[in-house]
Amino acid sequence: MLKHTNKIKEMYEDIQRRIFYMIPEKWDKMYLYASVSNLIDGQKTGELFFYYIPKGIFKKNPVNVYEIPQKFNLDENEYLKLVDILYKKIVLLREEFAKIEVVPTWTNLTIIIEGIKFKVEYDYEDLSKSAFSSYERHIIWRYNYLGIKQEQLNKQEREIIHRYLLGEKVVRRRERYEQGIYIKNVKNIVGFDTENFEDEQNIEYIATDNENVKNQIISSTKQIEEIKK
Repeated sequence: MLKHTNKIKEMYEDIQRRIFYMIPEKWDKMYLYASVSNLIDGQKTGELFFYYIPKGIFKKNPVNVYEIPQKFNLDENEYLKLVDILYKKIVLLREEFAKIEVVPTWTNLTIIIEGIKFKVEYDYEDLSKSAFSSYERHIIWRYNYLGIKQEQLNKQEREIIHRYLLGEKVVRRRERYEQGIYIKNVKNIVGFDTENFEDEQNIEYIATDNENVKNQIISSTKQIEEIKK
């Protein structure tokens, strides 16, 4: 069972604040997926995406994080810096768990925020041996977490889900954690207020925009910026 130290709980709170800040409207639920894998040369690779369900009777379609800049007329490059920082915070969370686990730590996680509940599901699947590509895992994740029905999928996506449902089910380790959200005075984004932040890590991740079925690769090898608290 995963051990949640005070340091890890503080990191959870930091991640929560950043997510709240990045969503420019009122919302009911948020679902985030991130993966982190270690490369041979010591670098890390992975992906991050999240969706939120807007608050309101007629606003029930999930909004993809990568749609936000266009939807709310925000500077896309500046907004992607915030996504970059959020991903790095999750990488640091994984490194913190790696310090206290005696076995290889989790490879991917799903964060769910609903009401005042913060839930995290940790998965230990070896993604390098996965039968599905990154894009296919994204489709499967949306199917499982966002309640996407098969009739809402295109032909290619339905084939992916069909293969997933008929495939061999592998039992693997999963851990779950849940806590209440107690942070206050969280504002959403109305501008970009950043400061220089030194980060020695070299991290590359794939930002998946499912609406256009494409991958963006964002590399962070230089100085990045961090949201002011």
